[in-house]
Amino acid sequence: MKKRGWAEMGLLAVGLLGLLGACGGRPSGTEEPNPLITGRVWNVAHQGGELRWPSNTMLAFRNAAALGVNMLDTDMHATKDGVLVLSHDDTLNRLTDTQGRIEDMTLEQVQAADAGSTLSLDGGQTFPFRGQGVRVATLAELLGAFPDMPLSIEIKQVSPSLGVPFCQALRDAGATARVVVSSFSDVAMQDFRAACPEVLTSMTEKELRPLVLLSKVGLAGLAPLPGRSAQVPLTGGGITVVTPSFLKAMHRRGVSVQVWTINDEATMRRLIRMGVDGILTDDPVLLKRVLEEEGQAQR
Repeated sequence: MKKRGWAEMGLLAVGLLGLLGACGGRPSGTEEPNPLITGRVWNVAHQGGELRWPSNTMLAFRNAAALGVNMLDTDMHATKDGVLVLSHDDTLNRLTDTQGRIEDMTLEQVQAADAGSTLSLDGGQTFPFRGQGVRVATLAELLGAFPDMPLSIEIKQVSPSLGVPFCQALRDAGATARVVVSSFSDVAMQDFRAACPEVLTSMTEKELRPLVLLSKVGLAGLAPLPGRSAQVPLTGGGITVVTPSFLKAMHRRGVSVQVWTINDEATMRRLIRMGVDGILTDDPVLLKRVLEEEGQAQR
């Protein structure tokens, strides 16, 4: 999961911790092995590595895969004609040369946009990907091009629900065992889990709050565990989310911890040494070098 809403976490802390005396809890238990916990830190190319290549495009995914990343991260919407496409934003305005909401456009209209038009690597002096035929990618293209690559896919669109068509696409591609699905929307996540119970999911912000807060007092085992992945920011609502105690509590319950979105070397090194399971970064080239220097060479 990525951005927004974590500012509310601080407001919940006092109330939640005040209820502990009345909380019977539940045993933490031992979960089956989590494929995202490997004892090594994964290099997760956020949006394919948007500081290096056009966001969420096949060009970015291919370059990140060639670099040797451990997982590709992307975001998903649906076009007017029901095609699942990969875009962080719900409009084409920021990332292409075209204006419009994806859900109001057909696939043909969406893919007519130049998805390489806005990225500059030198502060706006040049635009090396402009006019190079870079297009908005579809989920089908991603699944077909990388049949063995682990994927992190965030459901951005809430209505209409993408749960059923998304699940069917994963099943058709034989990809259910190599995907972790996330969303900021509790509704979207509930719909997907109901449609596709076999797929590993990250917890929503609402689901993660009790785990984060209770880990501060050694009681994270009391909170429900609706997902097996925690994709989290470093901080939220003035509270430090990623701590050794949170990491230990999650690993004790078989939950992987992947941290977003980290683009600076010092923070990468700190998280690697802490033992997180993955780092989502816009600069997988930098993270690859740091991992190698920290004795965590990829694959």
